[in-house]
Amino acid sequence: MRIGPHAIAPRVVLAPMAGVTDKPFRLLCKRMGAGLAVSEMTISDPRFWNTSKSLRRMDHDGEPDPISVQIAGTEPRQLAEAARYNVDHGAQIVDINMGCPAKKVCHAWAGSALMRDEPLVGRILEAVVAAVDVPVTLKIRTGWDAANRNAPAIARIAEAAGIQALTVHGRTRDQHYAGHAEYDTIARIKADIAIPVIANGDIDSPQRAAQVLRDTGADAVMVGRAAQGRPWIFREIAHYLASGELLPPPAIGEVRDILLGHLQALHAFYGEEQGVRIARKHLGWYAKDRPEHSAEQMAAFRAVVNRAQGADEQLALTRDYFDALEAGMPPTLSDAAWPRAESCFM
Repeated sequence: MRIGPHAIAPRVVLAPMAGVTDKPFRLLCKRMGAGLAVSEMTISDPRFWNTSKSLRRMDHDGEPDPISVQIAGTEPRQLAEAARYNVDHGAQIVDINMGCPAKKVCHAWAGSALMRDEPLVGRILEAVVAAVDVPVTLKIRTGWDAANRNAPAIARIAEAAGIQALTVHGRTRDQHYAGHAEYDTIARIKADIAIPVIANGDIDSPQRAAQVLRDTGADAVMVGRAAQGRPWIFREIAHYLASGELLPPPAIGEVRDILLGHLQALHAFYGEEQGVRIARKHLGWYAKDRPEHSAEQMAAFRAVVNRAQGADEQLALTRDYFDALEAGMPPTLSDAAWPRAESCFM
């Protein structure tokens, strides 16, 4: 699959997820086999571009090509300016968010709320495409609700406006992430337009990725929540699509090493205090549903590492825990940590 001059290989893409797909996670997923990693949503209002949050989200130094940045907003001229600003700061692909279902986004008539105003969609897409000399892509849902599945109409508007690839999450806005993704609308869109189509929603295994590609005719798949705590899913999907064979799951020692590297990258990127705090959710995702330990062990691990105040403590607790799992021994957590762990149950 190509987006403008950029070859996307393998054809599996990391979805933009606010608070998740920061630079450390994007770099990790690219190393793990993602053909493209889309940034967190960046706001189009220039008043917020110099905040620490926005500056970090716009930091793409050292990222492998192509660099895809997602922007969100409601006003065509402002979105066009945001696209130019991000291109000036390294974006090689600009993605427009019309798929976010979050209330705070939709209440501002951004994200998936825009799908209710097709003329405005057209004006936004035309303004952004005209503003930059890099490919512009679009992410949408199947519609606002079950009675208003207008994604095929939006897709035709997008193609006419010069959008160079379209991602479709197979749910309506009112579904959020509930229920099951419906792929028939994606198949209908793919049959109706000539630009590349990326299928999104419930892509949680190599077999599902292959099935969705086959059933929809899509050019690529996008993985979101299934990559949380499981960044190796990209190499698993890529290998299966290329060979038809399943890779064995990563050994616990490799999981430990990937996780420790991720934690260190978060500490370096955000600074120790914020990095330790942000790392906690990733620790929970990595530990979730591990076959090597029980639910009680996982709960104890999370209770302890969530109380770690420093980077060294967080790394040491994590390393010791996974070392015990690798050795086939019941994980033991340091006595110094247990009083803090117990306090969180009070």
